[in-house]
Amino acid sequence: MTRGSATRGRGTRPGRGAQAVEGSKGEVPEAGMEPGERKRLPSAAASEGEQREHKLKRGIPQDLLSSPKLDKYKIARQLTDKAVKEKKIFSIYGHYPVIRATLRRKGWVEKKFHFLPKPVAKVEGDGEGVAENRCSEGKENQEEALENTDDIHDVMSRLVKNEMPYFLWTLKRGIVDYHSLSCDQMLNHYGKTAAFTTKIGLCVNMRTLPWYVQADPDSFFPRCYGLCTESDKQEFLDDFRRTVASSILRWVVSQQNGNKSKRKSKEEEAGDSDPSSKKVPESTGSRLMGLSGQLVDAACKVCEAYLGRLEHKDIDLSEDAAEDLTEDEWKDLIQQYYSLVGGNAFISNSRNHFSQCQALLNKITAVNPQTEIDGLRNIWIIKPAAKSRGRDIMCMNHVEEILELVAADHLPAKDKWVVQKYIETPLLIYDTKFDIRQWFLVTDWNPLTIWFYKESYLRFSTRRFSLDNLDSAVHLCNSSIQKHLKNDEGRSPLLPCHNTWTSTRFQEYLQKRGRGAVWSSVIYPSMKRAVTNTMRVAQGRVEPRKNSFELYGADFILGRDFKPWLIEINSSPTMHASTPVTAQLCAQVQEDTIKVVVDRRVDRNCDIGNFELLWRQPAVELPPFQGSDLFVEGVGTRKAKRQMPPISTFDSASSLSDIQPLKERCPSALPGLAPAPPCTALQPDLRMKDEKVLACTLPLPLNRPAGRSAKVNCDLSEPGSRMELPTCHLQHLGHTAPNTGLTKVESDKRWDPNLLKVHPLRSVLPSMKTVEGAQCLPPRPSGTLFLNKITFIDSKWT
Repeated sequence: MTRGSATRGRGTRPGRGAQAVEGSKGEVPEAGMEPGERKRLPSAAASEGEQREHKLKRGIPQDLLSSPKLDKYKIARQLTDKAVKEKKIFSIYGHYPVIRATLRRKGWVEKKFHFLPKPVAKVEGDGEGVAENRCSEGKENQEEALENTDDIHDVMSRLVKNEMPYFLWTLKRGIVDYHSLSCDQMLNHYGKTAAFTTKIGLCVNMRTLPWYVQADPDSFFPRCYGLCTESDKQEFLDDFRRTVASSILRWVVSQQNGNKSKRKSKEEEAGDSDPSSKKVPESTGSRLMGLSGQLVDAACKVCEAYLGRLEHKDIDLSEDAAEDLTEDEWKDLIQQYYSLVGGNAFISNSRNHFSQCQALLNKITAVNPQTEIDGLRNIWIIKPAAKSRGRDIMCMNHVEEILELVAADHLPAKDKWVVQKYIETPLLIYDTKFDIRQWFLVTDWNPLTIWFYKESYLRFSTRRFSLDNLDSAVHLCNSSIQKHLKNDEGRSPLLPCHNTWTSTRFQEYLQKRGRGAVWSSVIYPSMKRAVTNTMRVAQGRVEPRKNSFELYGADFILGRDFKPWLIEINSSPTMHASTPVTAQLCAQVQEDTIKVVVDRRVDRNCDIGNFELLWRQPAVELPPFQGSDLFVEGVGTRKAKRQMPPISTFDSASSLSDIQPLKERCPSALPGLAPAPPCTALQPDLRMKDEKVLACTLPLPLNRPAGRSAKVNCDLSEPGSRMELPTCHLQHLGHTAPNTGLTKVESDKRWDPNLLKVHPLRSVLPSMKTVEGAQCLPPRPSGTLFLNKITFIDSKWT
């Protein structure tokens, strides 16, 4: 069954493996029909069974179909109330009819975007699916405006227009501010994924892989350099020169092997377009420029120095001695190399250097896992640092042209170019290059949880493979480029006209050639390891929002030894049904994604389609947090108290009730106070600076019989207790005057300042005793002390 590009549909259920096809009002696609074929909905005269079947296709539950009296508005209300109660409200921005239909079948109700989001700044790492959906976005918005408003799903959408969506699927992460989402809202994007979804991010982070995983990035990721700084350019230049030297050695070996036996056919050599096969023998090369054996000697010197650096033999050498060749020698060697691989020159007596070159190549192969993909042409692929879909990608094999291109670009550093070694010996199918699109799903970053999809698909180039032509149409299999090109007439007719294969079809191809076990033993496990290692490196740089997930698309190219090489990882991979293969697999992976992120939240044992758990990071329990428990231990010391001179008189005429509370320790009083001459008032300049002072006016001395004493009633059992000080009543026992009250001292009477000393409460009352005779202990400083009760019986108070 062939399915073309699908259009959007409401209320339709795309079958598994088939993209949803939208019908106009009153039409619905049927299984086995072509996209252009339509079938009318059941009319009013149709049978009840047909109407029930049609409603089931539209996502209406069976229990509501048993009530024929309920119209669609009541059904919509019941379905909406149930969805709101179960928090099954979703919103979609973009052309994703499969996601919409799948959620509706599970009882979810869509809250539509009633606005076009403002243009957002370009976010690094926006996936290839963004461009494919832009045309679909505009078309979808127009269709929504012209849709039949009587559709039950439209009624349900209007009923939830004020509800909060709990599932958001957007085309790119800039549509929704994920920081403003609540914890129970699901989003199909993570933040800060540029560490692996951009070319520069993947290039930089792969260098740190050995710090996280015991793996060599050169074993699955072609070496890559960012051309942002001068140091990066120098690293690339050094690598280019080393590859030139090893390519010369490889030319010598391949030339000698070519003279001994016939070359294999192009199909069997799997794309190895060695220029040596096109070289004329030395005896017939009179029109070619002959190069001396010094070229081989210089190349051997460079390779030996490279191996010595790997063994750290250059530690004790000076910087000048460690240099392989001078700049002039390098320029001369590179120009001769261009002539050699371009077919314009040959090396005389190359057989004399065969043994030495073969031995050096064996040593290099043992320490450099990318020797096999280097080839002879030293081709590098230059990519913009933060673009996708194959835009502005070029293949070059002249270092001068590469550096000139970079120097002429005045973009910011983060938007510069990256240069990556091109795989010159890819695996070919009918002399045509292809790559593999592999999906994987990340549902959590802490702990890291990765799901790997068992199905993938191959994308073929429209041109036959050749290293003589560096056109991107030959070397880039990206559908964004190939869809604008027509298939080459010279390409094999055994290849599909739509240029895609399923991974199952590829396994059948390998089985026919006796390599059926390669997929399960080499290709599939190696792709899984590459994805796992890449995600573990990027884990610390991604914003790990809970309740989010994201589907990614990784691109791999196979070498002649069937070893997969990771090229890049795309966020928002295209789900456009451009071919029958993508129409089947893209719909299938979307449905299975919903199973993992939605169904599995309720049932851990539910069907998850073709996803398998690739990696779940072991949970690391954090040690229990213990707050700071800082304290000081020791013995408190107190300054010795100074004995104050006795105070003999005390004037209680001033209102003691106006005394403010003193935040002091509990005072004590001296046992005896000597009498002093009376004073009329306190001098203003004698007032202490400290406000916590008990200002007293001392009265005239009183003649009292011995044996009488003053007692203080103090109740200071608890810190912060209060002690009241009412007006004191003094009485002369030997006096017969009827008036026993204490008269106030005249305010205009002044005291001799020399006889009066005012001290803080701590000094004036150094040892006070309570009524019971117990000494009053001073409270803690945090308490507030009030003198409570003093009874004067004699002029002497203790």
